[in-house]
Amino acid sequence: MFRHSKAISSFSANNIDEAKQFYSQVLEMEVVENEMGLLELRIENGSVILIYPSDNHVPATFTVLNFPVDDIDKAVEMLKERNIKLEHYDLPGLQTDGKGISRGNPSVAWFKDPAGNILSVIQEGSDKAEV
Repeated sequence: MFRHSKAISSFSANNIDEAKQFYSQVLEMEVVENEMGLLELRIENGSVILIYPSDNHVPATFTVLNFPVDDIDKAVEMLKERNIKLEHYDLPGLQTDGKGISRGNPSVAWFKDPAGNILSVIQEGSDKAEV
């Protein structure tokens, strides 16, 4: 029944205007505010991710959205140029380097949106994953 469904993911934000500015201007994504006041992040493959306003928003404590990238180092530099702070972790089995990248297979770097939700850039393929 769900095998061929085009699933839609969603998460909340406490300030929809800040979210719209962040996703459209900082991350340069196609963002549409629909008639119900929800943001639609339109992904290149035709998928849509919804961001809905919530007065009771609590930031996710897990990654809500991953962005596969060809070159994680370039993606991290671009984020830093746009004043986005990378998350740093020093936990058993999860350490990030000075750039904020967890080097592994795949390599991942985490950051937050204005609502505090955790996002990531993740290295596509395995050719750059082990440095």
